[in-house]
Amino acid sequence: MANDLEAKVWDCLKTVTFPGMSRDIVSFGFVDRVAVEGSNVEVGLSITTHNQQLGEDVREQVERALVEIEGVAGASVGLEVRTPPAAAQQAVSRDAELIPEVKSVVAVASGKGGVGKSTVAANLAVSLARLGYRVGLLDADIYGPSLPMMFGITERPVVDGNRIQPFERHGVVLMSLGFILETDTPVIWRGPMVMRAIEQMLADVDWGPLDYMIVDLPPGTGDAQLTISQKVPLSGAVIVTTPQDIALIDARKGLAMFRKVNVPVVGIIENMSSFVCPHCGEQTDVFKRGGGERTAEILKCAFLGRIPLDPAIVEGGDAGQPVVVAHPDGPHAESFAGLARAVVEEAAKHQPPKLSIF
Repeated sequence: MANDLEAKVWDCLKTVTFPGMSRDIVSFGFVDRVAVEGSNVEVGLSITTHNQQLGEDVREQVERALVEIEGVAGASVGLEVRTPPAAAQQAVSRDAELIPEVKSVVAVASGKGGVGKSTVAANLAVSLARLGYRVGLLDADIYGPSLPMMFGITERPVVDGNRIQPFERHGVVLMSLGFILETDTPVIWRGPMVMRAIEQMLADVDWGPLDYMIVDLPPGTGDAQLTISQKVPLSGAVIVTTPQDIALIDARKGLAMFRKVNVPVVGIIENMSSFVCPHCGEQTDVFKRGGGERTAEILKCAFLGRIPLDPAIVEGGDAGQPVVVAHPDGPHAESFAGLARAVVEEAAKHQPPKLSIF
């Protein structure tokens, strides 16, 4: 009977999520112990955070959930809140473990798919390289890796010793799960497998010395984002959105997630901001106008710039030629160069990174 009740308690705890996150406290490892004596339940929580109130919020959630379990007469929840290591110590230890020769890591993220995040990440990486920086690009979009097509790479990576050798195109070193899997193979993985895959692409790849690593994250706020923010000393995150309200709502969620895990938000990029007719030159705001800039004002972060909608961007991505390579003297190359300079400037303001878990 006690075992049945204990199983119910664990199932109940798996429904309690950490504030602002989609993952439950059991998968985060915040539950230290569960003890059942008769109809009384004791739960011990151990949470690492700079914010004591977040720990109290979780404790209250657990207490409310436990008393709703059939067969529980009384419930007590103990809480231990631990302060994370100092940011500098944390950054050094993680950096040394995974990517010791990378000076600055910038994540490119979006609240939803279809806003051109991977296109922005690819062209941003090449633009940084064109400015003279040593740049790496990690395709961490496990479920939809697009970097192989965007850079026209169909080969498999070579393993030298125990290190995977990344590809290099247009001055950028590249790694993606898409280089390893078959093109039509779906990735149906649970969180721990996703986290492990990302760790391997960081630690087992011979990245070499880099000034910047750009990380193309999957859309949303899931395991990949949390793995990167916990395992790598991020200099900051760039949020990509389109101007319409529905995209901006999701962009705000993504921005809030990074702030929740103490990752500085470098700023917001508004993609597909307008369309200029190649025949008559008339500008049309297909997805409204100015949404990204207004959102940046509301959320008190930098507005990094607008990227116009243009068939050349799509054609370049499909042909394995980022638009800044295919049209190096065009208006888009100029826009991405300005974006790269803005990222460098804003990322520098957030050094050293603040890398606590929550």
